[in-house]
Amino acid sequence: MATAQRSTIITDPVGIHARPASEFSQAAASSGCKVTIAKGDGAPVEAGSILMVMSLGIAKGDQVTVTVDGDDAGSVADALVAKLTQAE
Repeated sequence: MATAQRSTIITDPVGIHARPASEFSQAAASSGCKVTIAKGDGAPVEAGSILMVMSLGIAKGDQVTVTVDGDDAGSVADALVAKLTQAE
């Protein structure tokens, strides 16, 4: 099983609010992989849970790291990071 990790800086002026968090969580949950997201140096949380993602309080300028364990981890990680950056 492969592991992939991607980091990005959030540029959306309102950060990751309910709609993009919901879309990201749904994509993570449906990926078939184990996916976590962490803000800065904080502890990672389950990315498939919108409540866990919202609990991070991700704001503009925050660095987030998405970690994916599973088949095709690299492309899943790329797609999930794209979801976070296109939320703008």
